[in-house]
Amino acid sequence: MQAKFQILFLICFVSFFGYGQQQDTVFLDSNMIQLSGVIVTEDDLEPLSYTTVFDKTARRGVIADYYGYFSMVTFPGDTLAFSFYGHKTSTYIVPDTLADNRYSIIHMMQKDTLNLPAVDVYPWPSREDFARVFVEMQPYDDALRRAQRDLSGESLAFVAARLEGDASLSYGAVQNQYNTRLYTNNQLPANNLLNPYAWAKLVKDWKEGKLKKQ
Repeated sequence: MQAKFQILFLICFVSFFGYGQQQDTVFLDSNMIQLSGVIVTEDDLEPLSYTTVFDKTARRGVIADYYGYFSMVTFPGDTLAFSFYGHKTSTYIVPDTLADNRYSIIHMMQKDTLNLPAVDVYPWPSREDFARVFVEMQPYDDALRRAQRDLSGESLAFVAARLEGDASLSYGAVQNQYNTRLYTNNQLPANNLLNPYAWAKLVKDWKEGKLKKQ
């Protein structure tokens, strides 16, 4: 009984396999077309990346790659729709007179330009607000002068005096000390009181009045 069941299963398997082979042969011998192409703009021939290509007849589609290249399986007479943001949606009908099952195209798309009316944008919502700002504005306090005032030595010193020490500042101070020790390795530490260049710079700054400004 078991041997008969095995023989019956083998016959069914061989029949199914032969039917599948026949179906594959019919499928491969059909009039399918491997359609490939590049999608570019009409004016400057620049590739349109990630354009949507939809087969309206077969109800399936693909998306082009970064270079505007796409490849899909179609049939003669299929209608393809190309859509991309900022461009007019266009269609293409696969020819039914092709002698080969591979076909390549270069599809160009037009820009969809909309001319909108001019809009004037003002920084004030009303004439009253403009008049108030115009009267209260300070003409000599422009952005450059405010930046110079905020980045002056007094302002930076005032801000630095109120900053709390953190890990980065501590690490920088330790690294500066380490680099100083390397610079004066096996030597006496540098003393600016005995440095003639430092004294010359001090006298020069004193004569020019830079010490008063600080």
